[in-house]
Amino acid sequence: MTQAQTPRPQLFDRRALAAQRARLTPDSLFLHEIARDEIEDRLSLVNRSFTRPAVVAPFAEVWDSCLPNAKHVPDTDVLDLEVGAHDLVVHAMCLHWANDPVGQLIQCHRALSEDGLLLVLMFGGQTLHELRSALATAETRISGGLSPRIAPMGEVRDLGALLQRAGFALPVADVVPLTAKYRDLLHLMRELRGMGETNAMAQRRRTLAPRRLFQEAETIYRDTFVDPDGRLPATFELICLTGWSPSDSQQKPLRPGSAKTRLADALKVPETKLPK
Repeated sequence: MTQAQTPRPQLFDRRALAAQRARLTPDSLFLHEIARDEIEDRLSLVNRSFTRPAVVAPFAEVWDSCLPNAKHVPDTDVLDLEVGAHDLVVHAMCLHWANDPVGQLIQCHRALSEDGLLLVLMFGGQTLHELRSALATAETRISGGLSPRIAPMGEVRDLGALLQRAGFALPVADVVPLTAKYRDLLHLMRELRGMGETNAMAQRRRTLAPRRLFQEAETIYRDTFVDPDGRLPATFELICLTGWSPSDSQQKPLRPGSAKTRLADALKVPETKLPK
């Protein structure tokens, strides 16, 4: 008799996330538009034409001008992607909300034909670090404890390793740092709500936060991070992940010990032995 498996705990409440996205304010999608422009720039550097693209993204309308013939796929736990059907998959601005990010990447890998390209744009670990710090300090002062308010996000090195775990060849991860400035904390919170990026963690506190919390957070934010012009900076770290579906035509690393020239000779420096 097969023993029933214990369901994996979910980090994010996908129903709450969908409700937040439904309240989208179109003029708050500037970060998604920046991500689209970044993808366009990177595709322009690839000496390749892609004829069967797919875009996994929460807001399909952002991508119509970039990849007009692409299949638009919602970022559900099980992606609507056929095996081997695409030569390009763009996973845009939603992997940081995935309960199983490796599973998402594996599904993208399966959807790619041989030598197909995956491009991922997502928020990284430094995103909103100012807001995270101000809220944590304020809540500790007021209640003596913390509750989940801003989703944890991966660091670039860890996210790059996920590509290898998912089976991609030639993996690359890099960072696009951005800073936006706001009049006050309320202005920032409204912008996050408008782009559907407010708290959707499964373990979030369900009761309304006291007004005093945000007043205290505003004071801490200003004392710690305010710009000379009196505005509040907010960091948005975009991480780009690039990987290829393996192919025999791709470059392969040389076997260890197969080099025919010493590194010291190539650099024209004397070779020294390490101390024992």
